[in-house]
Amino acid sequence: MTATEDLTNTTSTDGAPALEDLVFEGSERVFRRGDDSAVLRMSEAEVAQLAIDAPNVALETNTDERTIMNMGPSHPSTHGVLRLVLELEGEVVKRSKPVVGYLHTGMEKTAEDLTYLQGATNVTRMDYASPLFSELAFSLAVEKLLEIEIPARATWIRMMMCELNRMSSHLLFMATNGMDLGAVSMMIYGWREREEVLRFFEMVTGLRMNHNYIRPGGVAADLPDGWTDEVQRLLEMIPPRLEEYDILMTGQPIWRERLQGVGVLNSAEALALGATGPVLRSTGFAWDLRRDDPYLAYDEVDFDVVVGTYGDCFDRYAIRLNEIRESMRIVQQCLDQMPKGDYRVQDKKVTPPPRARIDESMEALIHHFKIFTEGFKVPEGEVYAAVESPRGELGVYIVSDGGPKPYRMHVRGPSFINLQTLPHLMYDGLLADGVAVISSVDPIMGEVDR
Repeated sequence: MTATEDLTNTTSTDGAPALEDLVFEGSERVFRRGDDSAVLRMSEAEVAQLAIDAPNVALETNTDERTIMNMGPSHPSTHGVLRLVLELEGEVVKRSKPVVGYLHTGMEKTAEDLTYLQGATNVTRMDYASPLFSELAFSLAVEKLLEIEIPARATWIRMMMCELNRMSSHLLFMATNGMDLGAVSMMIYGWREREEVLRFFEMVTGLRMNHNYIRPGGVAADLPDGWTDEVQRLLEMIPPRLEEYDILMTGQPIWRERLQGVGVLNSAEALALGATGPVLRSTGFAWDLRRDDPYLAYDEVDFDVVVGTYGDCFDRYAIRLNEIRESMRIVQQCLDQMPKGDYRVQDKKVTPPPRARIDESMEALIHHFKIFTEGFKVPEGEVYAAVESPRGELGVYIVSDGGPKPYRMHVRGPSFINLQTLPHLMYDGLLADGVAVISSVDPIMGEVDR
């Protein structure tokens, strides 16, 4: 809905907005609709124009018994620097407005000054809970422009690492969601299991987070010795722990009271707002890019798309818990079917030479120097590649002018899009339920303010 559309619902007989229908909060103005279903900001220019159009109307705040309150940006339960402007009627949230931008890092603009080889280092820092998905979406977009096909082993390594990353991301959600609602033990348990996955990442990539492991052309390094034993250990260790989560939370009456029927969204609303991932699937709409628009080798593995029924906070929690189980099914299949071969394309224009060759060959040394200082050129064109991240559709749009750096890049961050649902989820709910709603959306502010 645009500001113009909203103004048509709040105008006086002379065409100016009905001033009694405005709520003031510093220099910001929020329009009141008759159904209390939206919140929009009024710019300073519009305020100045309003004073010209209706100079004799006194500027007054709303006469209802309502309170404007800020939640965040430093509130521990807004999951980062997210600010919510809430209009309260007692303890009931009548309207809410997410305010973002406090963490803005300009990563899309930064990408224009980085070569395609350096780009994965930039995007991996957006969603720090699931960095491998950002690297994957970026690499898939670059590979589309290059029109190259990566080796089968690289494809399966990417898929296995991303599903392990989905598990670690959802385990982090279990931890923070439990803490937000008072299940403090769950915070400890969720972090405990996530640590085990991160240790495996460190074994493979050298880092626990922000790996720069998935790169255009394949992956940075092959899987190390002993990786199969470590993956098998994770697959045996986590299922009993998930059963403990079920006992601790799923069947717990207080947990159900806090989540069932709270923050309800239906499929039509979710689709209209562009929501994806568990937020959309909680409404019963079974949309998952891994199945509906397959990439990597997802069409060769067996897994179920987990959906909810009521679109409430409990559904979003239960979906993520069960998606961990589905990811483990995929990882087990990767373990059983991992092909042999190269872990990256053997195209000298894209792939740097092996490190050992640099000491033996001047040609390899020059090649290594040029590819890391100048990068590789990508044909002109524009492309969009999307993956199913733990939060929904993560897409990367790149425009190439034929040089070694993107001319333009834009990222469709699912956390940013999903935040649009907060005013709808929180409407007419208790202030105490606001924390549960924010947590159920699972936003990562690094991706929102990229």
